Amino acid sequence: MTARTTARTGRGERARFVAAHTLPALVRGFVSARPGAARGHAGPGRPRWSAATLRALRERHGGAPVLLRGLGGTVLLILDPRDMRQFYAEPVGSLAPPATGTDGCAHAGFRVERRAVDDSVLATGQSVHPSCGAFLSVLADEARRLTAGGSLEPARVRYVVARAARRIVLGDAAAEDVELGRRLGRSHDRAGARIAAYADLAEPHTLVGRARRHTDPLGRPDGLGPDQVGQVRQWLAAFDLVPGVLLRTLLLLGAHPAEQEAVAAEARAAGSARGAAPGALPRMRACVRESLRLYPTVPDLIRITRAETEWRGVRHPAGTRVLLPVLFHQRDPDHVPAAHVFVPGRWASREADRDVRMAPFGHAGGRCPGEQLGLLVTAALCAEVLRGHRVRPVRPLLDPLGPLPAALDPQNIRLRLTRR
Repeated sequence: MTARTTARTGRGERARFVAAHTLPALVRGFVSARPGAARGHAGPGRPRWSAATLRALRERHGGAPVLLRGLGGTVLLILDPRDMRQFYAEPVGSLAPPATGTDGCAHAGFRVERRAVDDSVLATGQSVHPSCGAFLSVLADEARRLTAGGSLEPARVRYVVARAARRIVLGDAAAEDVELGRRLGRSHDRAGARIAAYADLAEPHTLVGRARRHTDPLGRPDGLGPDQVGQVRQWLAAFDLVPGVLLRTLLLLGAHPAEQEAVAAEARAAGSARGAAPGALPRMRACVRESLRLYPTVPDLIRITRAETEWRGVRHPAGTRVLLPVLFHQRDPDHVPAAHVFVPGRWASREADRDVRMAPFGHAGGRCPGEQLGLLVTAALCAEVLRGHRVRPVRPLLDPLGPLPAALDPQNIRLRLTRR
């Protein structure tokens, strides 16, 4: 049996990859952190350039994983769905996210005890959280601020979601603490002390209230140790992704009036139908999933192997960085039907949730533990808006029949609200 050799890129391919994929991704992160800065370098055409570059690499190398030297060092680039299955199937202990937390919500690499607490608090895998009723009350209360005017703009959405996040994670006492969000990124000690103070006042249904029922991994009972304070910080930070998802989903529904009317009817009927679970909203959740397929919050996943692994018959040493371009795969017309079109109905099948080509929340052991809670929060906020209002796009204007833009900057989204 002839030993296989690793596919490698040439200098020209490396330069095109860095120019079309790596640099735009870095700039998009810079722009999202500093709205209005360098916007021209992360425009809607850049992801299409990246997709063309990745498609050319796949064709030239027959779909095999390709070793490529980028700005951050050498990575093994996954270009074919057959290898995506292995990427997700590897044990979490073998494939772990880098220290930068590229995966966002994935909890790979956490201690077993911490993952167990995280899963319990977030009710991982449960479509309706045990604190669903209390959370829905908070979201309904905060959503009144979303619909108070005749328009929906990013600043208002961020403010409302941040208030809801503090109430859901820390309790009503933290609702007005706008400064806490700023301190999360500046001072670990000060933010930690503030979180611990709110934990003492937190209602039992809050995430921190549920966390206090568990013994801290370091042995401190009935309180928040450093490990759990860090996890609370991560829960609060995860809510920062919700405004962008919310705005994109409502924009897509604004461009698809028939689907908007269907989810509005579901929102009005929520809880009234016999046997319906409050907060389930399956059709609305499908729209959120489809929005995340088209515009994932994390366009690339990166893992660092902790053991020697084999990819397509080629062995790679421990410490290999493996990059999965999620946005490329979820929008790949060669493997995903209607790849550039808003089709929330595709999520009606249970098989869609296990399809490795589409991974809004990841798969297997690295799947986001807050998936169902994130869907509950985003779908509920969308439902609160649509229950009494119609959403009409002001900008950008999308073509519901043609291919959707490759990127949608939530900072540029403006929506008009009219009463039903």
